[in-house]
Amino acid sequence: MMKRIELAGYKARHFDYSVSGKVATITLNRPERKNPLTLESYGELRDLFREMTYATDVKAIVFTGEGGNFCSGGDVHDIIGKLVNMDMPELLAFTRMTGDLVKAMRGCPQPIIAAIDGVCTGAGALIACASDIRYATARSKLAFLFVRVGLAAADMGACTLLPRLIGLSRAADLLYTGRVVGGEEAERFGFHHRLVEPEKLLEEATAMAASLADGPTFGHAMTKTMLWQEWSSGLGECIEAEAQAQAICMQTRDFERAYHAFVAKQKPVFEGN
Repeated sequence: MMKRIELAGYKARHFDYSVSGKVATITLNRPERKNPLTLESYGELRDLFREMTYATDVKAIVFTGEGGNFCSGGDVHDIIGKLVNMDMPELLAFTRMTGDLVKAMRGCPQPIIAAIDGVCTGAGALIACASDIRYATARSKLAFLFVRVGLAAADMGACTLLPRLIGLSRAADLLYTGRVVGGEEAERFGFHHRLVEPEKLLEEATAMAASLADGPTFGHAMTKTMLWQEWSSGLGECIEAEAQAQAICMQTRDFERAYHAFVAKQKPVFEGN
């Protein structure tokens, strides 16, 4: 029997977590340091997103940060200071673990809406990339800073995620230079979906998540799966995979509900099955 759990009562240790209705909100909560990630928060986020695959009560997720910033990336002292003393097997275990967070975010069925204000850099920028939709403010600052510490920008899937979001040339610019991109530029080239006033950011991101959570969530999960799966497939394979996915969705009660609501000239009420 497939594992099924409820995550409304989940008690986070290394970030804030809450559920309202069918929407979970994850909030990085170290505002005095612009919400950096630690080894522990990386691991807990990875594990939580893996558990989301089995959640019966959470249908959409908002990811944000406290204090006017999203995430400043890996903590300099907690992570980078330790990395310089690790041997190769330890380093590889770490980089695989950080990549597993991105894979868990892309693998969970719930749409993830990132609410981005202020600093969104390094690993924080990759969390934004791994989200499905990005709401931001004009004062947000996006940067892929790996080059500034002597590393490749090939980190946590950056070289595959970012080009697919904004195009190869723009991605090359950001990954080679590590330059800081303001909210308006990031929206212009398609990284951010929408710019929102800071005081309205969380409200509007949550409203979007709630709207998705009230929709045909089985269908949304299938859409997310196909978006991820089809990146590395040819057109013929994609069309066949989508034919199978759509045929599966046509067996859901939500599809039947939508038809009967249309006939009755009513708005469908989706239940995710």
